[in-house]
Amino acid sequence: MSVTVRVPAKVNVQLAVGAARPDGFHDLANVFLAVGLFDEVTVTPAAELRVTCEGPDAAQVPLDGTNLAARAAVALAERYGRTPAVHIHIAKDIPVAGGMAGGSADGAGALLACDALWGTGASRVELLDICAELGSDVPFSLVGGAALGIGRGEKLTVLETGGTFHWVFAVAERGLSTPAVFREFDRLVAVADSDVPMPVASPELLDALAKGDPDALAATVSNDLQPAALSLFPALADTLAAGRAAGALTALVSGSGPTTAFLARDAVAAQHVAEALSASGTCRAVRVAAGPVPGASVL
Repeated sequence: MSVTVRVPAKVNVQLAVGAARPDGFHDLANVFLAVGLFDEVTVTPAAELRVTCEGPDAAQVPLDGTNLAARAAVALAERYGRTPAVHIHIAKDIPVAGGMAGGSADGAGALLACDALWGTGASRVELLDICAELGSDVPFSLVGGAALGIGRGEKLTVLETGGTFHWVFAVAERGLSTPAVFREFDRLVAVADSDVPMPVASPELLDALAKGDPDALAATVSNDLQPAALSLFPALADTLAAGRAAGALTALVSGSGPTTAFLARDAVAAQHVAEALSASGTCRAVRVAAGPVPGASVL
């Protein structure tokens, strides 16, 4: 038998970043929105733990014990005194190293799939606890919808949304390392020699989400990591400009990048922006998706 879990990508409609903490992490006010680009993670009993992957840029996905899907299987097995003897197969559709939590999605997907395969009966709280141990974005991949993450981003409060938001995502020619982007954020802060305020969620942004108002959301989105991503990957500025010129309500780097995200008023407008970005020559691929969508779910 096998179990397959579908798990979505995310876009950060607000990513407020505090100063580096003594543990090396940063406090965040991270407003997540799950969008309809999905990886599928299938687990099957096997003689030993192994990971395989297919899909766009699958060659960039590590297949050893550093893969978050493998780490999730090991973490759950250790809690329940099992051997993590499973074959984990990842069918990727979320951009790799693109700031859309593809690796985190695979971790949450493998965790839920192994829980179902082994019948561990782990509670939602236990699963979220393991997710938080695996990485800052992994809990949201399990929860989906819309949520505010504080701490490292792992402490979630579910948010209400009043409608569907239509997005276009431009996939860059290469990836960006999340740790490298945070290091660049710290460097830019040091160069500016300015105090970094404690991150807080924007009340106006939360209100826009609750009302389902794309114009109000466009006026309030923000990403404190965007200057760092642009510093490391200056060509992203051309992609952002191309999307704005095509009529996007707003444009921003998704998370740590380098995927760029464009909010459109409706599905028709999103298609227009996507076609313009495809023709612009500023990105490798273009995807259209809407959100919010549910988190990890067994198929």
